[in-house]
Amino acid sequence: MRRGAIVEATRHWLGTPYHHQASLRGVGCDCLGLVRGVWRDLLGEEPEPPPPYSPHWAESLRQETLAAAALRHLVPIALGAERPGDVLLFRWREHLPAKHCAVLSEPDRIIHAHDGAAVAEVAFTPWWRRHLSHAFSFPGVTD
Repeated sequence: MRRGAIVEATRHWLGTPYHHQASLRGVGCDCLGLVRGVWRDLLGEEPEPPPPYSPHWAESLRQETLAAAALRHLVPIALGAERPGDVLLFRWREHLPAKHCAVLSEPDRIIHAHDGAAVAEVAFTPWWRRHLSHAFSFPGVTD
């Protein structure tokens, strides 16, 4: 699978309204639902169903649940080595687990879903870079 195909598949989700725990292109998704949907679009059936989760699951669990799931199915890469098509995880505060994900679409742009908005492609600003905690590639990525 080529990086350009990942970015193209992710861009097909642009404009999908935010909906917690959903993963239906054009209907609704959250950040995890976006990555799950891109997986289905490119790789087929999801490798595992996500557990139910509240909007504040990371703060209450205090475990790297999202990063652990990513490690089970994606290929970890060093921070700073991320390339378009890679999945990025973010933590809102240094002492909290990662709880947000996005797909890098350009060296300076990400695609993500967040509460109160639709899936959007936005600048990968210094603020986002400061909150970046993990980076992964989809399995089987070729350059």
